[in-house]
Amino acid sequence: MVINSFNFLFFFIILFVVYYFPLRNNTNAQNVWLLVTSYVFYGITDLRMLPVLLISTVVFYVIGLLIRQSTSTAASFLTTLGVVAGVGMLLYFKYLNFFIGSFAALITSIGLQVNPITLSIIFPLGISFFTFRLISYVIEVNRGKIEPTRDFVAFATYIAFFPTLLAGPIDRPNDFIPQLRLPRLFDYDLAMDGTRQILWGIFKKMVIADNMGLFLGSVWGDVASQNATTLLIAALVFPSQLYTDFSGYSDMAIGVGKILGIRVAINFRYPFFARNVAEYWRSWHMSLTTWVTDYVFMPLNVRFREWGTTGLLLAIIINMIVIGIWHGANWTYAVFGLYHGLLFIPLVLSGTFARKKKLQANRYGLPYRSDFLKMIGTYLLVAFGLIIFNALSMEQAVVFMKGLFQFSNLTNFTAEGLRMLALSLLFMILALIAEWRQRDKEYALQIDSLVPRKAARFAIYWVLLIITVLFSGEEQVFIYMQF
Repeated sequence: MVINSFNFLFFFIILFVVYYFPLRNNTNAQNVWLLVTSYVFYGITDLRMLPVLLISTVVFYVIGLLIRQSTSTAASFLTTLGVVAGVGMLLYFKYLNFFIGSFAALITSIGLQVNPITLSIIFPLGISFFTFRLISYVIEVNRGKIEPTRDFVAFATYIAFFPTLLAGPIDRPNDFIPQLRLPRLFDYDLAMDGTRQILWGIFKKMVIADNMGLFLGSVWGDVASQNATTLLIAALVFPSQLYTDFSGYSDMAIGVGKILGIRVAINFRYPFFARNVAEYWRSWHMSLTTWVTDYVFMPLNVRFREWGTTGLLLAIIINMIVIGIWHGANWTYAVFGLYHGLLFIPLVLSGTFARKKKLQANRYGLPYRSDFLKMIGTYLLVAFGLIIFNALSMEQAVVFMKGLFQFSNLTNFTAEGLRMLALSLLFMILALIAEWRQRDKEYALQIDSLVPRKAARFAIYWVLLIITVLFSGEEQVFIYMQF
């Protein structure tokens, strides 16, 4: 069940009615209802994996309680145990067969014969997201940043909250769990804000990302037979598809949370207006990048600080490789992370790595020329990296890159494919214009101050809804659900 489906709409209507009517004055009952419906949501996706979610939740709940009751040495041991257990789950479910295959390939490359035995392991959807929630909980408890909750329902709801369970954002316990202790009465203004954010997310996903997906799917499905122009267009378009697909999901998840009176972590802050890769990663998949920064980069930076600039660069590169590998069991993700880590080198050496400068508009309301050129340059660097990211293997990535310089084996697009691509690019440009105008807002459809008249705002919402109905592309699976 995906968040932009009619099945989800029916599911959410039932949840909403019960949540705000018979349970509106009972916070504990609301939490129980959220937990039950979250498990139903996950069970509909894959019932076989519910025990993994439940058992891991119980284990980490107990570890959290034990940490605060233990001496510092025992608490450190328990925290390490929790981190190892969380990483171990990821290694088993997500990476074990990859390691087996890679080891077998290494042995074969030196002339030895080996028949690798891979295991039939079910990949639990959302495991990368809920595992990071589990790990952050025990770390924050050990650091004294949050008291371990004795309310198992609240803790389990934080881990399994259905809008963010399958594709994030990755909420922190410090921000999420305290909200579950507060009474949640229906807030019309917050719910309307959430509904508008859902609409904006649906528009980006169904009108832009899904239409782009029709074109890109045909290109990536047969890279070797494409000509340079086709591959170049695909490379330039894919960042936009990935952004509208993933940020569209995040907007929907955040919007659903707002309707339920729960604030979910912001995941994107207009990354295509970034003027270098450091700005880009501060505004792209923010819940992941801040998580890895806090729990990987910061400890490494402290450990390597005696090495000066070299230590800082090493911490950054390792940090980016971890971000890359988090996405899946493929060498392409590790190389993708390494590539972005190397892009930080000139920023660190020039002293602009941590510099933050607010975007300003010129007298015409547009970016200044120097900023605009930097945005274009950053987009091109990101687009090149995403060739590696989206390839099934490094071999396919190399074929794609070589194809950018080979003007042969021409491929004819279908008229329908070209129409969908042109249409999606048009709406992408309009979306970027809206986001530029609204870059100080949480999302582009927060237009109360931009369009003061209520009737005009509702007209815009209805136009956007009609466009979504008329121009939605063929349904594509959310890209980040595979991670």
